Amino acid sequence: MKARTRARLAALAAIAATVAGCTLYDFEEDMSWDSPLPRDDGSRPDPLPRVCAVPPPPVSGGTLLVTADKTLAVAADPDRDRISIIDLFSSEVTILPLEEGDEPGRVTEGTAGVAHVALRRGGAVVTIDLATREMQRRPVCPAPRGLAHDASTGLLHVACAGGELVTLSSDVEAPPVRELHLDRDLRDVIVQGDSLLVSRFRSAELLVIAKDGTVAERIEPPVYVQHTSRENKLVRRAFEPAVAWRTLSLPGGGVAMVHQRALVGAIDDTQPGSYYGQDCQQSILHAAVTVMRPPPGEPQSPPAPSRSYVGGIGLGVLPVDIAGSPDGLSVAIVQAGSKSVLETPLVTLEQRDALDTCSASADQRVLDVGTRGEPIAVGYDADRNLLVQLREPPGILRIAALTGEVINLLEIPGERRLDDAHFFFHHGESTRTLTMACASCHPEGHEDGRTWHFESTGPRRTQSVAGGVLATAPLHWEGELADLDALIKEVFQRRMGGSSRSPKHVAAYAAWIDTIKDLPRSKPADEAAVARGEVLFNDPTLACATCHSGEKLTNGATMDVGTGKPFQVPSLRGLAARAPYMHDGCAATLHDRFGPCGGGDQHGVTSALTPAQTDDLVAYLETL
Repeated sequence: MKARTRARLAALAAIAATVAGCTLYDFEEDMSWDSPLPRDDGSRPDPLPRVCAVPPPPVSGGTLLVTADKTLAVAADPDRDRISIIDLFSSEVTILPLEEGDEPGRVTEGTAGVAHVALRRGGAVVTIDLATREMQRRPVCPAPRGLAHDASTGLLHVACAGGELVTLSSDVEAPPVRELHLDRDLRDVIVQGDSLLVSRFRSAELLVIAKDGTVAERIEPPVYVQHTSRENKLVRRAFEPAVAWRTLSLPGGGVAMVHQRALVGAIDDTQPGSYYGQDCQQSILHAAVTVMRPPPGEPQSPPAPSRSYVGGIGLGVLPVDIAGSPDGLSVAIVQAGSKSVLETPLVTLEQRDALDTCSASADQRVLDVGTRGEPIAVGYDADRNLLVQLREPPGILRIAALTGEVINLLEIPGERRLDDAHFFFHHGESTRTLTMACASCHPEGHEDGRTWHFESTGPRRTQSVAGGVLATAPLHWEGELADLDALIKEVFQRRMGGSSRSPKHVAAYAAWIDTIKDLPRSKPADEAAVARGEVLFNDPTLACATCHSGEKLTNGATMDVGTGKPFQVPSLRGLAARAPYMHDGCAATLHDRFGPCGGGDQHGVTSALTPAQTDDLVAYLETL
């Protein structure tokens, strides 16, 4: 089966590589059409999947800047590796091409007339003179994510997925002013007085970085406790904050963080539809905004959540971006999975939770933009009209402030990036109550950092789908799913309530998933320790490389390593970014994996290692 699947995917890749743009493809024949011809009985065959010759990356969101004077929109386009500058009055568009694979992300405004763009896979920041459209590129870290310009100092702060927090001066030729090494998975950075507020993506944690570079405080959105009545019984369910897609600076200090909330309790996965329930209150995932403000009269103090048990935004999938209105009183939230925008007063988010009613309040409005395209970012123009960046087709949708009607589409020229596998991953069918998609638990094609609790199996750590995961089949921790087709039937169809997929669509999904890359790796702090650790890893007496072998560093076997029962040997590629570890998430760090929950000498003969040797082995594992 694996050989047949690989052959089919290779054929698909060969076809896609010869064609620009996106078309409908048959896997056996190089042909395309707009609508399949009817069969003899009058029925129509399933349409062939749309496959893009240039696979679009998973959605990250938050790629739009509207300049302070409201004259320009600067849109990063990770699908096409370019930056578009749109004049909001003349609609003139200037396109600035980047290097292939740069994947531009966050955009921020620097001094007047300057914009900065983080290149998520280019390892650099691009600085743009908005008058001349000239770009200057400077390396910063392997995986830059968030950007913030400090107007009082002229410094640019860059938060990186590898844990680096790099400060750059206004001199693009100068080396970094400072580089801190914090926790991994940094996302957005915000200047607040002498401090920096830095969010972490999967944990939705906010780090307060003091002027001296130390972590002064760690702030988390509150756990949401939901009380519902079922069959005349009061049911209590708790939801922890997770996956902070975007954190927004608020006028007067503080932030608004748009994130997901995930069920803490057990999921009865033996029942069909166990993930979505019958309404938003029964879903295992929610979207929310947590507003954190400094104490009254103390604008320089660290912020704190305004109130517990508020901020849920009801129905909607993948809240990938948030923007503040010009008056600072409202925010707009893009929900990419449900192709909608929620506009709401901030005070409403601080006073109520939409999950109480599964609906918007009278002062909120939900704008469905799905018929126009796929939204990924949002901003406001000078007249308070919404500007919604579309991934596909590329453009900026302007929506009237008063009526919610579409004013116009500011089209951005460029090749289409329609791809059914990409669409399926972020939207699926969203079923019944529109509560989740594949990307909800696998944001940006990776994983949510969570250990979910299933009634049938117990705690299970979400696994990443990046880095060629399908070559490690069978899938899931127990290895009970032979391939992607089996996974779709079990998870998407049975647990999420989706409909069946044709073999050709499944093959297209497999091909796209295997284009998702591991995160770029940060440079190790001690190269000598890495070299010593590599020797230990390959030492046959330790037996690490016995199971973690081959290109993916897994033999694909299901083995008992002393942790309770046989589990799949996971790939070690991209390991540093996947804490916590083990099938049940019992090891918070890689060092903890060599502690009591790691299985002992059944899981690599490591009990005789000295602490220094364990440090070396961990240093090597973090480079894989």
